[in-house]
Amino acid sequence: MNEFPKSFLKLVEAIRNCEYCRGTLPLGPNPVLRVGVEKAPILIVGQAPGLRVHQTKLPWNDPSGDKLRQWLGVSREQFYDTRYFTIIPAGFCYPGRNERGGDLPPRQECRKLWWDKILEYTIDFKLILLMGEYAQKIFLGERIKSSLRDTVFSWREYYPPYLPCPHPSFRNNLWLKRNPWFLEEVVPFVRTVTHRLINEVEAKK
Repeated sequence: MNEFPKSFLKLVEAIRNCEYCRGTLPLGPNPVLRVGVEKAPILIVGQAPGLRVHQTKLPWNDPSGDKLRQWLGVSREQFYDTRYFTIIPAGFCYPGRNERGGDLPPRQECRKLWWDKILEYTIDFKLILLMGEYAQKIFLGERIKSSLRDTVFSWREYYPPYLPCPHPSFRNNLWLKRNPWFLEEVVPFVRTVTHRLINEVEAKK
């Protein structure tokens, strides 16, 4: 079995126990990520847990997750199988909501405290899905384009292993309507790569 380094697993455990923002988070610290002992080929990086994810402590356990699983063409069982997917958000705790009712952005503390340490362990992933601008900024840095549309449209510049995507939130439905090429071209490619990598894991059993 090809396992993650023990140093990475210790880092993950430290993140799970992080309480740095106690007193400033609306519902308190509750870091949500999904990492197994065995190395997965696919890393999914989203934004920050929403309220339902905070309550269930299961990443992407909401309508956005349903849409993402549809894009990938995988079942819930496959999606939460840590042999296939590692799931680490840009921000680990539910940040609360803004005045318009949307979720606040990921806390910057997560990036300062943890992401600089996490990045060195991401070089072995064969596919890194960057779901939304916050994830893209962490991994692409100065290579990011001036808009989400341009970054996603330029996905061939970043793959492999990075593949920037819009976040599958209902708030991006208009974006998807204005950019039909994403569902027509990018999603089928992502689905094909995802299935190939899952099949490779299965073949090693």
